[in-house]
Amino acid sequence: MITPVLLSRLLPYIGGIARENKMRLLHAGGVDDHVHLLLSLLKTMSISKAMQLIKGGSSKWIHETFPEHRMFAWQEGYGAFSISISDRQRTIQYIDNQPEHHKKVDFKTEFVSFLDAHEMDYDIRYVFD
Repeated sequence: MITPVLLSRLLPYIGGIARENKMRLLHAGGVDDHVHLLLSLLKTMSISKAMQLIKGGSSKWIHETFPEHRMFAWQEGYGAFSISISDRQRTIQYIDNQPEHHKKVDFKTEFVSFLDAHEMDYDIRYVFD
C-alpha cells in the first residue's frame, strides 16, 4: 500500500527517473493502491520500456529507502492510454481528483470500465494479479 508519506516522496522520485531517461513527467498523483502518471515519451521509447524503468527504479528505491515497505511491489502489468494535447488539462484534473473519485468507484471497477469504453479485448482473469 502506498502511504501518504511514501507517495509524497515517490512521485518526485519517479519524476527523476523520467528525466534521467529523457521522458517528461507532466503530472502525477496517486492513492493507496495505484498511481497515475501523465508522461511524454520520446518516439523511440516504448511504453513497456518506460514502465520497466519507472517501476523497476522506484521499487528498488522504495526497498532501499523505506524498510517498512520492503514487501512493496508494483503489479506485473499496467494500463496506458494516450491523450491529445487538448485533453491535457482535463487529464491533470482527473489525476488530481483521484482521492475523491475513489471514494465512489474503486480502482478495479474503473479500470475495467476504461477497457470496456475503449473496446479493448481482455480476459478478466488476467487483468489483476
